[in-house]
Amino acid sequence: MGALRMELIDKLSILADAAKYDASCASSGAPKRSSAGKAGIGSTNGMGICHSYTPDGRCVSLLKVLLTNFCLYDCQYCINRRSSDVPRARFSPEEVVRLTLDFYQRNYVSGLFLSSGIIRSADYTMEQLVRVAKLLREEHQFRGYIHLKTIPEADPALIVEAGRYADRLSVNIELPSATSLIRLAPEKTQESITQAMGTIKDASQESHADSRAPRFAMAGQSTQMIVGADQSDDRIILNTAEALYDDYHLRRVYYSAFSPIPNSPGSVPFQAPPMLREHRLYQADFLLRGYGFKAAELLPGGPNLPLDIDPKLAWALANRALFPIDLNRAEPEMIARVPGIGLRSAKRIAELRRLKRVRFDDLVRLRCVMDKAQPFIVTADYRPRQDRLESAVLRQQLSEQPAQMLLFG
Repeated sequence: MGALRMELIDKLSILADAAKYDASCASSGAPKRSSAGKAGIGSTNGMGICHSYTPDGRCVSLLKVLLTNFCLYDCQYCINRRSSDVPRARFSPEEVVRLTLDFYQRNYVSGLFLSSGIIRSADYTMEQLVRVAKLLREEHQFRGYIHLKTIPEADPALIVEAGRYADRLSVNIELPSATSLIRLAPEKTQESITQAMGTIKDASQESHADSRAPRFAMAGQSTQMIVGADQSDDRIILNTAEALYDDYHLRRVYYSAFSPIPNSPGSVPFQAPPMLREHRLYQADFLLRGYGFKAAELLPGGPNLPLDIDPKLAWALANRALFPIDLNRAEPEMIARVPGIGLRSAKRIAELRRLKRVRFDDLVRLRCVMDKAQPFIVTADYRPRQDRLESAVLRQQLSEQPAQMLLFG
């Protein structure tokens, strides 16, 4: 870091810390870019570096910073709100470019996640974010990953321009209901947020439809919802997520457990929600995206996901009449809904039974989670005992222990 002035390092310390509250930072689905002449990407726990994982398991490190934590808005849940007394700092676009290139050339990171507080106006802020990406791409021929946070109130033309330089764009919806947004973030509206999402969706579809069109945010768009800053229950959160996936083709919805901040206003809680709640929402979200579940199916017993068991097991226990299923006859989609059997294992089971009758040991070799799966399946040589079929007994046996629950927090 020797070439960097201490002033720049001081700014980085403030603005990297301020960026840590944004969970919508991931590189899944990004196209691979050429990095000729560069060594492999390293790993570091330095300030401003976050780690994300691609679908194939690769760890991707990103420089994660704010352009500035000065902000005209007074969102009650945000540590960088206008009325907060936190230390403030601001990068110029050229300074962010310099930092990004320095970290990239040292193999600390493979890309940049850039967000910002609102300064002067939404359009001015968006122009500054776009300038960073444009300088990296056009002047420095940067081929690393770029994720830009979109300012919803900005001119749609600026959002479209951002997508020409960024691999991914994100527009944070922040809170799952319009009522909560009005109460806790008075300068924001759900309408402006969804309009920005629509702009990104439309530009992305146009780019994919015409091979001659410029590339546009090839890794799609994402958003973040804060969990526990308002009274929204899991039903509201998952219904909102489901609608966003359906309407705007989002790649991911990220969930961020509300973190009480120094000198919090009385409009937000003074205690954080259980971290396990955030984990259960991620599990439920995975079932929405990958398994064909609907939000209503995952909440059969009330407005919130149970904390003691995962959502897939909760659904299976609430639908005991469907089980046990015969793995030699059931549709692959139904096999994938069995607790302890994932999508890949369900596909392999379907392939295996073309060759022979599926037996219990086959599931063990496929590394299915047999403790969970056993009460819900029938194979050529196995059928669960009647005393293991009652839902209350199963829930008690399969519920996660407190130590395990903390592990996922």
